[in-house]
Amino acid sequence: MTGDQHLASFGRQWNKYEVAHDDEDRATFQAKTGMPLDSLKGLRVLDAGCGGGRYSKVCGEAGAIVTGADHSAAVAKARQLCSHLPEVSFVQADLKRLPLEPASFDFVFSIGVMHHDADTKSVFDAVAQMVKPGGRYSVWLYRRNQWWQESINDALRNRTTQMAPEQLERWCEWGAWLGGLPMINKTANKVVNFSAHPNRENRVCDTFDWFAPQYQYHHTVAELRDWFQAAGFVDMQELPPEKTGPLYRWVYEHNLLIGSGVNVTGTKRVDSGVPA
Repeated sequence: MTGDQHLASFGRQWNKYEVAHDDEDRATFQAKTGMPLDSLKGLRVLDAGCGGGRYSKVCGEAGAIVTGADHSAAVAKARQLCSHLPEVSFVQADLKRLPLEPASFDFVFSIGVMHHDADTKSVFDAVAQMVKPGGRYSVWLYRRNQWWQESINDALRNRTTQMAPEQLERWCEWGAWLGGLPMINKTANKVVNFSAHPNRENRVCDTFDWFAPQYQYHHTVAELRDWFQAAGFVDMQELPPEKTGPLYRWVYEHNLLIGSGVNVTGTKRVDSGVPA
């Protein structure tokens, strides 16, 4: 796979599936960015890796001035979803080479995107330059699981990333069926990842999103914190998962929850300046 071909699965999935749900998207945005919706009004916001635009829509409806950026054809879906919001615009560009002014955004966030590049940290560093001194930056990446889960996932993805999209989608339909069975989706998807989302179309899309991309890297909280610090951020905070409950938190904290994330937010030092 060469050039930008590894992006094709993202353009396909976000343009094909209807996965936006207003209440859920607002709750997920706040949990994964640490930003209350009532704090966004009038802020310049960058959605770095906007996909189909559901979180750009959340920010725009909260009164922010939003730029959504994505390297894939998903921006077509994002523009359609946010067509009623004049203060929301989109650019199709590589996050490592954004045609935007550095240090010009009050708040920058990226949810589940950077780990799909050949070098996660290079994307993190490039997007960090978009945050103005005193601005906030929130990033969510896939969490590194136990070694045996990583081994199973790597073996499966070595196969699924070679499938034609139509073949993989049929495979994901089976995953969506399993994800709808209560006694299965609470146990089996801790070994092999498939979505247990209440909505069937989301389950298909989420499962495709896991198994289709060429690149998928998993990270630790310590690793992400180090990146924030090296990029000139302070007041860093690890954001907790959206779900609660003692058993869930135990599984999460022991890195046993496949598809969960490491999630950190921080403030750009006022004296950090604009990186060269």
